[in-house]
Amino acid sequence: MARTWLSITVELLGGRGDALWPPPGRIFAVGPSHTFMDLADAINAAFARWDLAHLSEFTLSDGTTVADLESSLDFLSSGFGPVQLLEDIERTKVAKTVGLGDEFRFIFDLGHDWVHRCEVHPVKIDPVETLGIRPRTPLPYWGWGDIPDQYGRRWSDDDGESQPGPRPDQPWPMLDPRWPAAPTISRGDLWEVRRALSARGGDALLSAIAGRQVDDALQQIAVGAALLLESGDARMEALVLSFVNRLNARGLPGDKVLGEELLARLRGDTPPGREAPVDLDMLATMLGDSEHLTGAYVDLETGAVIPVGDGLLDADDPGDVETDPDRFLWLDRYEAEDRWNDRMAFAAQQRDRDLRGRLETALDEKGAFQAFRNAIDEADLVERWLVFSADAELGRARGRLAEHDIRPALP
Repeated sequence: MARTWLSITVELLGGRGDALWPPPGRIFAVGPSHTFMDLADAINAAFARWDLAHLSEFTLSDGTTVADLESSLDFLSSGFGPVQLLEDIERTKVAKTVGLGDEFRFIFDLGHDWVHRCEVHPVKIDPVETLGIRPRTPLPYWGWGDIPDQYGRRWSDDDGESQPGPRPDQPWPMLDPRWPAAPTISRGDLWEVRRALSARGGDALLSAIAGRQVDDALQQIAVGAALLLESGDARMEALVLSFVNRLNARGLPGDKVLGEELLARLRGDTPPGREAPVDLDMLATMLGDSEHLTGAYVDLETGAVIPVGDGLLDADDPGDVETDPDRFLWLDRYEAEDRWNDRMAFAAQQRDRDLRGRLETALDEKGAFQAFRNAIDEADLVERWLVFSADAELGRARGRLAEHDIRPALP
């Protein structure tokens, strides 16, 4: 008989962030017709679980989540980790989804978070040759650990006399809710986002952000929420809700304003404020140019941004803009403190404690901005900072307009 079945090792790493050492494990034979729901049931049975009234989910190494679609939408809309795509746990076949040597995660009970590391063996097996039968469901055929092991072994090659090896210096990566470590969105990705927004392409927008950490660029991405909602797909509603939660959690200037607008659109309500065709990118650029400009006027009818500064329109002699004060809105440039706050916010979001400390120390030094630039250059964070700083300036411009009850039109 052909070797068509997968052999998958499943190790229980721990629950609620507490690691087990050594991790108990089981090895499963999984057939071509078996779904992830079949595998979840087999894992829960092999690890002696009796209360099964809890959700289970799998996370693949590319960030795709395989779960109960209806029950998991609220969980996925929480806004943690990379932008996630959903697959149905009851229909998606394991063997068609993961390959030889792949690693993925299984979580049982999304409250207690019993985390399992799953690894597909590099070769397929013949179930009759390996098991003596062709089982109807995934079947554990080897195991170790305390849940329970009939031979009393505590790990896979326990001889009954030796002691377990030392605990790892670092916790299991899969115990971090943000696993897998997804790439952060880049300026190249944002170019694809802008193309999708210009072409009003919801699928192209989703393709540009799927599987990526997007929290550095929420102002630039979340404005495409209307395109995603046009599909009427409940998964897209969950994604837009995740944008709302991400914006509220990040809390930069203008984030709450955009979050409230997206929430209104989800509810089918009219967003707050008077809509105006403001060129938000241009406005953010002008207000951020502290070297040459003192501020800018915004033409609320055309969206044009009129810079004011050296060699340009004199703020004390506004000319034509004074003839129609309801049409033209004056906004001051950003202050140096605003730009310092952006850098501090960027430092605060770094997960590496040492890196975060180096960036914060740089901002306390004389010549803080140059010291910060040197620090991010050394840490290879310049590209990410450019994405983040552009987003922060967009949000600040949005917040300034909201103070005057003005809402820039979304795509």
